[in-house]
Amino acid sequence: MELLILIIAFFIPPLAVFLTCGICKHFWINLLLTILGYFPGVIHAFWFIGKRYAHA
Repeated sequence: MELLILIIAFFIPPLAVFLTCGICKHFWINLLLTILGYFPGVIHAFWFIGKRYAHA
């Protein structure tokens, strides 16, 4: 499942963050970053997902 989330994070970062935490503040931050620039959204998604699964 983690691999699928990472693949989604590369193509649609807000969806990957949504699937990880739902509608939370990180989803909105990622959505804003993706709108402002695609790569900041991807970086944030990878960072958030990595942090989330590292502590689980």
